[in-house]
Amino acid sequence: METVNVLVVDDELGIRAAVSRVLRGFTVAVPDFELEVGFDVSEAESGEQALDIIQATPPQILLLDNKLPGISGMEVLEQVAPLGLDMHIVIITAYASIETAVRATKQGAFDFLPKPFTPTDLKSTVRKTTKHLVVTRHAKALAAEKRRLRFQFISVLAHELKAPLNAVEGYLNILRDPGLVKDERVHHEFIERCLVRTGFMRKMIVDLLDLTRIESGERPREIQDCDLVHAARAALDTAAPDARERGIVLALHADGPIPLRADPAELAIMLNNLVSNAVKYNRDQGRVDVTLRRRNGEAVIAVSDTGIGLTKDEAAKLFNDFVRIKNEKTANILGSGLGLSTVKKLALLYGGDIKVASDPDKGSTFTLTVRDADAASAQTAADR
Repeated sequence: METVNVLVVDDELGIRAAVSRVLRGFTVAVPDFELEVGFDVSEAESGEQALDIIQATPPQILLLDNKLPGISGMEVLEQVAPLGLDMHIVIITAYASIETAVRATKQGAFDFLPKPFTPTDLKSTVRKTTKHLVVTRHAKALAAEKRRLRFQFISVLAHELKAPLNAVEGYLNILRDPGLVKDERVHHEFIERCLVRTGFMRKMIVDLLDLTRIESGERPREIQDCDLVHAARAALDTAAPDARERGIVLALHADGPIPLRADPAELAIMLNNLVSNAVKYNRDQGRVDVTLRRRNGEAVIAVSDTGIGLTKDEAAKLFNDFVRIKNEKTANILGSGLGLSTVKKLALLYGGDIKVASDPDKGSTFTLTVRDADAASAQTAADR
């Protein structure tokens, strides 16, 4: 249970005691955040005493009587307002006028509790105030988390683009001076290196766009009848030129068509990422096997390679954004670090998942499970 600190400010001892007694065992449920809130009540009999308490340990809810000896509740409110405290203020008054209400609201008062009030009136006001307090607090925390993630995202993106940009700039500066590169073969090699790195940056941008469209939900989905075998064959055809160049055998294993309700573009993203990675991280003269089957109402896609493999620690973080395994075996392999995290997000969208089993220097098997998109959407709606 979460505890909210309440300060009740009233010159009448009976009022302060009654508020403390009512709130002592009172709780407020906030189901949207799975919270139950209780209250710790402290008291002040004057505006001056209230200001001392607020400056020392600001409460989260302030129940403030307007008519007080010495400085009034309104004057307390006006002194507290510039402090910018995370505090919800409820004005207690028997003489609420439109002018008072407007003045108090301008100074940040959240609500009013007219005297005389019953325990039910008090609980109702505190319940509404508490729920607003919780929502406001979570909204601020969410905004702060978004700022942190945005900064982290931009930092990682800048870091990932900096190296290829520096390389391209370096090669172009050399090529700009004809006296430095007289050998036509070296000239051609530098151009090829530039193209490789610009291709990597283009791939990163495409992967990034895919990822943001999936997470934002802005990309319209076109769910239709698909054949998983046909989609896998297309992914293998796309990877074939790179595989052929390195002597890697590509093989598809499936018993007839496997129907699947899916978005063809999303299906292609998942299969292309898995197959291209199996080729990219494979050894020369290696092998890639794509095995498709139906199991318990879901499609299972297993992509196995005979490549460099992964340790358990590497495999554990593989599906996070911008994760690329960096070691002596992957030093010359370019990648965005977004492909597998995109596959993971799409798999979850289809009510499935992706897992990897791997042994260093022996190879890896990525197993992707997906359900028909219609069934996955219906299950998600039911879970809510």
